[in-house]
Amino acid sequence: MILAAGRGERMRPLTDHTPKPLLPAGGKPLIAWQVQALAAAGFTRVIVNHAYLGAQLEAYLGNGTNWGVEIVYSPETRALETAGGIAHALRLLGNTPFLVVNGDIWTDYDYRRMRNVDLAGQLAHLVLVDNPAHHPAGDFVLDAQRVSHDGEPRLTFSGIGCYHPDLFAGVADNEPAPLAPLLRNAMRLGKVGGEWHDGLWFDIGTPDRLAELDALLRIKHGC
Repeated sequence: MILAAGRGERMRPLTDHTPKPLLPAGGKPLIAWQVQALAAAGFTRVIVNHAYLGAQLEAYLGNGTNWGVEIVYSPETRALETAGGIAHALRLLGNTPFLVVNGDIWTDYDYRRMRNVDLAGQLAHLVLVDNPAHHPAGDFVLDAQRVSHDGEPRLTFSGIGCYHPDLFAGVADNEPAPLAPLLRNAMRLGKVGGEWHDGLWFDIGTPDRLAELDALLRIKHGC
């Protein structure tokens, strides 16, 4: 699943008429990089949620044929936040663990790693990265592939995670709900695993960060 329902307030005016996942970097929209990476990793079905200007996302991505995947949409009449959006899409995601990625990140993380994740009774497996300059305090602690909320040193959640549907059992359908409280509760139960990605990762939260990524990709890919 690609999360693409956010309004992108901090990206205005770029998002006044364009959903944030369609903002271009390195010659193509952010979400295009994600879909291509997922297809290259062997994923064949992608769920995309949307709310703000969602018709533009559907028009651009279509049914996925051009990308080598099947794309199915989970529209929201209002943005349901991360956990709410995932819970609303459970009818499409099924009863087994699934991968979720934020639609406003860019990374060289190899999604093939997620195809081999065995939750083994856990509720989530998170990919963590070094703390970026804009988030120096980090989010969680990784110790022996177990993720916890307390302690040091801290790492930042990348927006890439594998989840068991049971993590969202208490989330009401079509109601906004954040993901962090669910993860913290699962961590207290010792049911969140994780890994550290030491490669490239960008959280596109401001126009400056988008410009930085665009410059890097144009050099990296010669575009």
